[in-house]
Amino acid sequence: MTDLWFPDARTGTAQEPFWFLGSRTRVLVPGSETRGALSIMEFSETAGHSPPHHVHEDEEEIWIVLDGKISFFVGDQRHDLQPGEVAYGPRGVPHSYLVRSQTARMAVAFAPSCIEEWFTANGTPVSSIDEAPAPFDIATIIASAEAFHLRVEGPPPTE
Repeated sequence: MTDLWFPDARTGTAQEPFWFLGSRTRVLVPGSETRGALSIMEFSETAGHSPPHHVHEDEEEIWIVLDGKISFFVGDQRHDLQPGEVAYGPRGVPHSYLVRSQTARMAVAFAPSCIEEWFTANGTPVSSIDEAPAPFDIATIIASAEAFHLRVEGPPPTE
């Protein structure tokens, strides 16, 4: 097998960040570099951020908390995590999360990588580090999810 090297991830110059559902997001390891086996993305978020409960029919998902405190909701379980801790979201199981600290940052691995396209297609470029999140139309983003076998199951979790 060929030794793979991810120049963007190893040099710290990952793809340009973009806004997605109010999160500053970037692709660290694109699926194109893993033959579609997985993709790794980074999400930087603020207190109270929480996507709707949703299900990925095709992807396994692993969340690694890098900074801050985040509660993960997987099925009927809640996992309160802090830096260095990891949660797993199996395909087909409803899940979401809630940022409980002022800010938080996490790396998320998706296997296989197909869902990466949904994030990048619905993102808006970040033009400056101090910029506020770009406005977004949640209905349009949810409608586009069907093509990626992602469906919304309920509202975002709250404390």
